[in-house]
Amino acid sequence: MSPDDRLLGVRPFRVADDGRTLHLLDQRALPTEERWLELREIEPLAQAIETLAVRGAPAIACVAALGLAIAARGWGDDPIALRRQVSAALDRLAHTRPTAVNLFVALRELADALASLPADADAGQIRARLREVADQHVARELASCLAMAEHGAPLLPDAGGVLTHCNTGALATAGVGTALGVIRRAHALGKRIRVFADETRPVLQGARLTAWELHRDGIPVEVIADNMAGFLMARGEVQAAIVGADRIAANGDVANKIGTYTVAVLCHHHRIPFYVAAPWTTIDPAIAAGAAIPIEERDHLEIHVHGGRRMTPLGVGARNPAFDVTPAALITGYVTERGVFDAEGLRRAIAGGAAR
Repeated sequence: MSPDDRLLGVRPFRVADDGRTLHLLDQRALPTEERWLELREIEPLAQAIETLAVRGAPAIACVAALGLAIAARGWGDDPIALRRQVSAALDRLAHTRPTAVNLFVALRELADALASLPADADAGQIRARLREVADQHVARELASCLAMAEHGAPLLPDAGGVLTHCNTGALATAGVGTALGVIRRAHALGKRIRVFADETRPVLQGARLTAWELHRDGIPVEVIADNMAGFLMARGEVQAAIVGADRIAANGDVANKIGTYTVAVLCHHHRIPFYVAAPWTTIDPAIAAGAAIPIEERDHLEIHVHGGRRMTPLGVGARNPAFDVTPAALITGYVTERGVFDAEGLRRAIAGGAAR
């Protein structure tokens, strides 16, 4: 088995051999059930993204691109009508999750591919080009994860506790993972690390998904409630923290799953290195600073109801922002497929046009 195979992890999506169906691992059912959805049309695909059947910025982008290319196979052979349907599908998918920039990168790649085709391109040529671009996007995301794993593994301690938040593994990407990819590689290199996985309230991506992935791979992991991180840091049990990102602004501010900012503040207070692992597609040079990143506000029932049981009094309100923003000043380093950067180095790279 090659090192790449050991790092790959579970693949959260796959295309049927005939190219007409996208099989999607329904992450809402994990960890108790491995259930696969079969998607062939845009609306079920969009709803799968909106309801977190697939989540994680890179995975959302890959699934959207592949799903559109597959759906286009069933839209007839009139090239003018097909172009209109593709444009409508791009618009629908753009309204699924507003914060993660990777989705918009993939949609822009598809739109650009459509626009670059000759006006007289037939339906077969249009469909072939869409699938080619989608496959290229998936391949780049997977290669990025493998490169990040190599660059980031040396940053983690040879032994000790590593804290992570949300799920940044193979489930959230094209395979391997961002922050969890780094952890996987460190473990493969023989580092004696144990992972503290924040539950990541309210949807519990850490408890359900990160713990499932790491346990499946034989990597020591313990789940903690989000409000336990400071206690463990104060006791000296955490030597590093590493998380992913859904969008990185031009100044290095990072939007990630709600609760990330709290972890970064705690790390800063306890002088613990705090790393962000993300591909270049997560960088949005059009956003000057984190305050301008759109933050998704999700259904309040995610706060009120857990396991089918109401946990709050009827009539009480709730807030449910899905993401928060961590200022660049709190981030020790950014792990990317192009190497590791501090905040100033990342800002220079972005200003120089390297982010695209």
